Amino acid sequence: MAKFSELGLKQELLDAVSELGFEEPTPIQGEVIPTLLTEDTDLVGLAQTGTGKTAAFGLPLLHRVDVSDKRTQALVLCPVRELGLQIAKDLENFSKKIPGLKVVAVYGGAPIDQQIRQIKRGAHVIVATPGRMDDVLKRGKADITQVETVVLDEADEMLKMGFKDELDSILENTPEEKNVWLFSATMPREVARIASNYMSEPKEVTVGTKNTGNKNVKHFCYMVRANDRYEALKRVVDYNPNIYGIVFCRTRQETKDVAERLMIDGYNADALHGDLSQAQRDYVMGKFRQRSLQILVATDVAARGLDVNDLSHVINYNLPDDIETYNHRSGRTGRAGKDGVSIAIIHMREKHRLRAIERVLKQSFIMDPVPTGPQICERQLFHLVDRIHDVEMEEDEIEQYLPKVYEKLEDLSREEIINRFVALEFNRFLDYYRGARDLNVADRRDNTNSRERGENNNRRNAENGFTRFFINLGKRDEVRPKDLIDLINQGVRGERLEIGRIDLKQNFSFFEVKEGRDEDVTNGMGKLEFNGRKIDVEVSNAPGGGGGGRRGGGGDRRRRSFGGGGDRDRRGGGGYRGGGNRGGGDRDRRGGGGGDRRRRRPSN
Repeated sequence: MAKFSELGLKQELLDAVSELGFEEPTPIQGEVIPTLLTEDTDLVGLAQTGTGKTAAFGLPLLHRVDVSDKRTQALVLCPVRELGLQIAKDLENFSKKIPGLKVVAVYGGAPIDQQIRQIKRGAHVIVATPGRMDDVLKRGKADITQVETVVLDEADEMLKMGFKDELDSILENTPEEKNVWLFSATMPREVARIASNYMSEPKEVTVGTKNTGNKNVKHFCYMVRANDRYEALKRVVDYNPNIYGIVFCRTRQETKDVAERLMIDGYNADALHGDLSQAQRDYVMGKFRQRSLQILVATDVAARGLDVNDLSHVINYNLPDDIETYNHRSGRTGRAGKDGVSIAIIHMREKHRLRAIERVLKQSFIMDPVPTGPQICERQLFHLVDRIHDVEMEEDEIEQYLPKVYEKLEDLSREEIINRFVALEFNRFLDYYRGARDLNVADRRDNTNSRERGENNNRRNAENGFTRFFINLGKRDEVRPKDLIDLINQGVRGERLEIGRIDLKQNFSFFEVKEGRDEDVTNGMGKLEFNGRKIDVEVSNAPGGGGGGRRGGGGDRRRRSFGGGGDRDRRGGGGYRGGGNRGGGDRDRRGGGGGDRRRRRPSN
């Protein structure tokens, strides 16, 4: 393979690239850079996330800049501020040997006046999100009428996020004679439309097969009941003590909830979502990059542009709505030739979506059982032993304390010391997982005894001939019984449904529908919104009484029964794993039954 020095880049760029430790270009860089240096052309570059697309367009873009000309000569548009900041940082690193070359990042969540002042001082290259760039242009504070190059990075995401009007407005301010370079991990219809609207006979460079996944990533699937997702997530994390990964959720609220529960349960986790200020996002990402956090819980939009190396795992707490998004998620691990793992936690109704992903990505999921308590304990034990074996000792600093330590332990044999030390560190896991139940759900098509194994329990009837459903709308959403009936009929087309009892709670509700239409109800209503809030509908796990419960030891989602888990405010009774917030007690741990959540999960 050719080296960077053979691609035709100016010496200042080669020196900077060499200092950054790059010797050989990635496949996308090796194909794109010579083309853009030697040809005056539009270009579509397709390659998986993490293959070096920023350098593929950034180095030729910087090679073309005339520093003596103070006008803005290049514009890079990307969907979110994190990606914009990362691109701007990379361009600055690439151009650090070119005196006077200025790159300005323009994005929301930061003072616009400060960004305008930077542009006025001179910006050879502007890296921007569409919304903020459109705002700057409408104020007349930037001139892009003479740009020579426009880069559309992850244009499919810009369209998904609703930036079509802004893109049109921005591109109308650019000259007709310019080069447009479009880079993306996949080529869905939206990207093809952009190419036809904004580009002239573009060259296409594809590294790998379109819309296929990274071959270095293994895809695993755990099938559980919907109510057991969080417990399954915890077991995945506990089974992989050295995990360094991202957990993807669908909504901001779910991201907050999952991250909060992980933190309360003692995990090194935090959330990244659209409600955070830029300062908060920078703080969270700083901790994650420094590995002070093992787990980042994020929405797809918030995770755009995160440039984090060596992720071991990507966990799909929910499957995304489209295959391209799954591809983006899984592409965040297994980078730079390293192996990675992508895990999907699903329930039975999502299995058809899994098959659709397999067909498009041309990769199969490994259907693995959720790790059991004994398996997790064994993995954690040997992880502890490895840590003890490999620990670096500061002998000079601890030497003064050793005589006293030896004296205190002189009545114990070598084997007894090892046993006690391991027990001291490990008993917490043994206690936590003692008697842990099996979370796995069998595939009905593969196991004729599935009813006896329990995955069909969610079809228990609320009343004779009716199925009981949970919905994430309640009185706080100003939903009324009439609204629920309208939503049910709107979501389920065709024959009108027979609707039973409706039970409104503060934060959620229950309703009953004549049995036999379970999937029609959950799938149909799951596509709807109410007052801007995405609807989540699931079959209620049980009609009441012992045994189930989302966090507690029993009851349906209301969790009112004794020994159950309380309602969503966690003020119920009894004790799952000794009580506390899973069995009882609210967030302030005032409920009955046992210790608080912080004591339940042993720290790694």
